[in-house]
Amino acid sequence: MSVGTFGLEGRTALITGASAGLGAGIAEAFARAGAEVVLMARSREGLEAAAARIAAAGGRAHVLPCDVTDTPALRAAIAGLPALDVLVNNAGTNFPEPVTKVSDEHLDALLSLNVRAVFVAAQAAVRRMLADPDRKQRGGAIVNMSSQMGHVGSPDRSVYCMTKHAVEGLTKALAVELAPAGIRVNALAPTFVDTPMIRRIMDTPERRRFMEERIPLGRLAGVADVAAAALYLASPAAGMVTGTSLVVDGGWTAQ
Repeated sequence: MSVGTFGLEGRTALITGASAGLGAGIAEAFARAGAEVVLMARSREGLEAAAARIAAAGGRAHVLPCDVTDTPALRAAIAGLPALDVLVNNAGTNFPEPVTKVSDEHLDALLSLNVRAVFVAAQAAVRRMLADPDRKQRGGAIVNMSSQMGHVGSPDRSVYCMTKHAVEGLTKALAVELAPAGIRVNALAPTFVDTPMIRRIMDTPERRRFMEERIPLGRLAGVADVAAAALYLASPAAGMVTGTSLVVDGGWTAQ
């Protein structure tokens, strides 16, 4: 297997939630691998900053501001892409809280963003991919951002775990249905990643230390750890990988 097998030259990749954190890191990794990347999120300012970093490094990036929970807007944005080979369904959030304290507002927000928007983005991406007559020969890839919490349970994360288990199920169903069309679908399930969102949750040294001690490798994942895994799943190197979940958790779920 050559190094080029891990490249994305000649491919167009859409990454949702790409204005910061994991999404921006994945977009930068894909651009370095040769992809033309389309960055989607609500914040135009954040998207333009990420695109500027990619352009400064010699990559190609376009910004596509869109709230992924706005179903008509999301479908229209994806349908209007001139080309699409890879989708990274990354947009998501969490509100850690005891099950007895979960509000209807938080329940609906997590289901809307972490499940419904993931399905709609995948559906729209598949429609756009299948519009290309050579899709089976060209292939395609969808990477759904799951979590280690899509494989296990955890206190104060009942709704989040529910949504990520749903993503794992959707991934398997799509993989089986889309295999004849040459479109591979996989989930990516990281542990806690050192991003601004996680830093807000781990807002004390004690909380951070507790999480690090739960991970056998003894550290939080870095954005680069997850971006490398996403690149693998999107690339020809994973040509026989579909319907599975790549767990990037430092050993959390092995315990």
